[in-house]
Amino acid sequence: MNYEGKNYKYFLLDFDGTVANTGIGITKGVAYALKHYGIEVEDLNTLTDFIGPPLNESFQKFFGFSAEQADEAVTIYREYYAPYGLYESELYEGIIDLLQQVTKAGGKLVLATSKPEESARKLLEHFKADAYFEFIAGASFDLKMHRKGDVIRYAMNTANIPKEQAIMIGDRSQDVIGAKENDLPCIGVLYGFGDQEELEHAGADYIVENMKELTNLLLAMCDTKKA
Repeated sequence: MNYEGKNYKYFLLDFDGTVANTGIGITKGVAYALKHYGIEVEDLNTLTDFIGPPLNESFQKFFGFSAEQADEAVTIYREYYAPYGLYESELYEGIIDLLQQVTKAGGKLVLATSKPEESARKLLEHFKADAYFEFIAGASFDLKMHRKGDVIRYAMNTANIPKEQAIMIGDRSQDVIGAKENDLPCIGVLYGFGDQEELEHAGADYIVENMKELTNLLLAMCDTKKA
């Protein structure tokens, strides 16, 4: 790829919609929680906006739940998601090749997700992809840390990552906004759950359509001198 911009050493990746397609498990879990409140969902595709952003915020935004109800709904959601929904997911085709190539080129991979850190770690181990990541950062189960900006900040501080050497990759506006809150550029991907308009409006610095484009861009960005 003909890339002549800045080079980076650290690549922070979102999980849902970037590393893995977790849509079925998440939407089934949300439908399970909504049923507790007498809300029947006939089409799981109507719940895809729940994929990526913090769940408690989405219950408030899309169904008018109070903060207390939203926290309770997340607890009910986990009754389904922990034993079943967590594993109703699959890695995107080509992601393992991307992880292998970027690490071979000297890039350092960090996971930064609004998914609970324990869940993200379990899935990476399940898919045998955990070894590619230098650090795994996720939300806390008590929801005290769940906003993407806070997760990115936690990852940067804990792993001692200089912001001038890092870039974020994700599929939703929250990824872009969280990156900007930490003075990081962001690559938006269109193979996940966001779209061009959402990512452009949020201010993504780069937008790629597929895994091949993302792989080529990250390889072009790798700064082997700092690896």
